[in-house]
Amino acid sequence: MRKYIKFALLLAALMVLGISCSKKDEAAAESGGDLLSRIQERGSIIVATEGTWAPWTFHDEDNQLVGYDIEVAKGIAEHLGVEVEFVEGEWDGLFAGLNSERYDIVANGVEVTPERAETYDFSEPYAYIRTAIIVRSDNTDITSFEDLKGKQTANTLASTYATLAESYGATATGVDDLAQTIELLTAGRVDATLNAEVTYYDYMAQHPDAPIRIAALTDTASEVSIPVRKGEDSATLLAAINEAIDEMRASGELKELSEKYFNSDISGTT
Repeated sequence: MRKYIKFALLLAALMVLGISCSKKDEAAAESGGDLLSRIQERGSIIVATEGTWAPWTFHDEDNQLVGYDIEVAKGIAEHLGVEVEFVEGEWDGLFAGLNSERYDIVANGVEVTPERAETYDFSEPYAYIRTAIIVRSDNTDITSFEDLKGKQTANTLASTYATLAESYGATATGVDDLAQTIELLTAGRVDATLNAEVTYYDYMAQHPDAPIRIAALTDTASEVSIPVRKGEDSATLLAAINEAIDEMRASGELKELSEKYFNSDISGTT
């Protein structure tokens, strides 16, 4: 009798365990699918951005997160039928979070480079920009990219700007944001900084007396796109992002946003 009771209890326990596992399997199946499916099931897309790089991504006088990238990301989220959740952090941390799947995409004026294309897949470009060498107004030593050899620049490390400066023989000093960059430059602690031409114009519009100028510009414009993790898991999300960008360009929304934040249209090739 005791053996029968033990057997019955064991059988009941196994049945409960089986039901529990079955429910977990069903839940896993429901939450499965590719990245786009998971985003739509969650109801939000998690977007990494710095929040300190005007006019791309910054805080206005009311401390609201705004900028060209912010509005483009909102447009993408609207196309996907989800809310957008922004997470702010330093440049390197944005990509670390993307790699570890804490973030779905990065919207932060990310330029497409061969090195980045080895790690990430990129959307259609939503902006085209030239890179400027910015120096103090009284600097006459730097008039071309070749003049960067042996000079000290200030840039976010691992950015395309730091990489470009170093490719011409400069030594890059790491900074956290544009404000710190300009502070080092105007104080004479570095010789130059590399940044987007439009970022310089935006800064001068806000600080017309800043003692800085553009010493040189790249001949061609680079592409700014949305990076996603490589692989089939991100394929449908990338396709949906491309659709959103194409629709925003066709409707004139990208041009409107570009002129709003940059006073010029950088949404098309230059």
